[in-house]
Amino acid sequence: MPKIEADTATGVESFDALENRKLVLAIKDAGIDILHRCGGNAKCTTCRVEIIEGDVEPMQELERERLAREDKLEPNTRLSCQIRVHNDLHIKVLRQASVTGLEPGTVPAE
Repeated sequence: MPKIEADTATGVESFDALENRKLVLAIKDAGIDILHRCGGNAKCTTCRVEIIEGDVEPMQELERERLAREDKLEPNTRLSCQIRVHNDLHIKVLRQASVTGLEPGTVPAE
């Protein structure tokens, strides 16, 4: 089972993730606050994470096009709704409901 280390606004949390689970859902399963406003469709970018360490699948065109419309993103910024967990990862959760004051949104489909 892959191990995830997540840097959040309140500290670092470590958890096990189910193989092939969407990263955004694995983060939610661990009880970590993360925005996900569009339901996992790569439309809103609220579920952004920074990949600090570990291998993730290559970015697909939909994600690449959506992130290209944003300014000043770190080079390793990805949408957690577009990543399936296959390996150990160290990530930083970039948008949290508790910090932004926004409701998390519709739970992304598996």
